[in-house]
Amino acid sequence: MTSTTNRTTDVLLTAIAPAVWGSTYIVTTELLPANYPLTVALLRALPAGLLLMLIVRQLPPRAWWGRILLLGALNFSVLWAMLFLAAYRLPGGVAATITSVQPLFVVFLAGLLLGAPVRALSVAAAVIGMGGVALLVLTPNAALDALGIAAALTAAVSMAFGTVLSRRWQPPVSALTFTAWQLTAGGLLLLPVALWLEPPLPALTAMNWVGFAWLGLIGAALTYIVWFRGVARLEPSAIAPLAFLSPVTAVILGWALLGQSLSGWQMAGIGIVIASIWLSQQAQRGAQPVPAVQPAPSR
Repeated sequence: MTSTTNRTTDVLLTAIAPAVWGSTYIVTTELLPANYPLTVALLRALPAGLLLMLIVRQLPPRAWWGRILLLGALNFSVLWAMLFLAAYRLPGGVAATITSVQPLFVVFLAGLLLGAPVRALSVAAAVIGMGGVALLVLTPNAALDALGIAAALTAAVSMAFGTVLSRRWQPPVSALTFTAWQLTAGGLLLLPVALWLEPPLPALTAMNWVGFAWLGLIGAALTYIVWFRGVARLEPSAIAPLAFLSPVTAVILGWALLGQSLSGWQMAGIGIVIASIWLSQQAQRGAQPVPAVQPAPSR
């Protein structure tokens, strides 16, 4: 009973992260300057990472540098740059529907890289969740853009690899320190690209500062500490479907704060998404945890 209770607590706590990430769309469209995807990704990652580094005051061992750079790229640099690019190039519903294939990728990547069994129930849960997201956010007249579709798919693949490899490579440090390393690495990788490809930001307003503070401090630093804690404790196939909560939060915030409509189909989509998350957790019931793989200590 205690093990089941602890696992339920881990799932509920980890679910806070993608639920908060669902606020990214409304914060970006309502509070941030438009058409700066790389700069927004940079300012979301690097200041938060440096702040956490000041708190932990611990650099990764040299044996971990390559892994931290790769994880920072997958979980932050590539993921966020592609998400913001997709958001600018596609209607939000199309972008959310395409990126919702991420949990399905995770199921198969966990089998390939971690040796986790590919359970039919996990695959079914991921497919059902994708259908729920489509009902929730996709409209019949949604426009398609080739670059936007490619960016959304790249974001999904990047997050899937980042989730699985973050489980495979677990350093002997806290989730806070692991998050600090990855956020800083991701921000540093974005810095030259953003400076090269995008013009300088205009003078920031008070609301712009509020938006960047929310995305960096809450939507990055705090939530990713919670997320990586969950990655260390839960099976990838159980944690990945929690990302379906992001479009649910986005739709609810649009209805509550912007007066957007909430149709019967969207209500059904919310129900289907929640059912798919429950199903994904049932698929892992009784499963043995997938062990993390650590590198040999540096000499």
